[in-house]
Amino acid sequence: MAYVRTDRVAEDIKKELSEMMRLRLRDPRLSEMASIVSVELARDFSHATVRVSVMGDETAQKDSIKALESAAGFMRRELGKRLHIHHTPQLHFELDTSIEYGVKIAKILRDLDVKPETEEENADEE
Repeated sequence: MAYVRTDRVAEDIKKELSEMMRLRLRDPRLSEMASIVSVELARDFSHATVRVSVMGDETAQKDSIKALESAAGFMRRELGKRLHIHHTPQLHFELDTSIEYGVKIAKILRDLDVKPETEEENADEE
């Protein structure tokens, strides 16, 4: 219960940063397939770790993170104006590969081509 405000502010930061990425950032290095997955905010609001998913090759992923890092000051200033919080956190961007990993696992499972067991087959075995 004590961290409800931190969670709420982290969600607000995620929403605002997503909007800024979509509408305000014009860096050509930033992939159109980049999206913010989560924001982890320190309890004292000093730092926010922003996890970003980028669909594409490794170069597109690295370029997108570099673009976000170079825009961090601008984004922090905008957050301060929009959220009206006493201390606007330093932004740290990390690449999140969990979606990519999930797609890879799903493909492996599809490629196994295992036929699902039917109830009749289970009854025959017993």
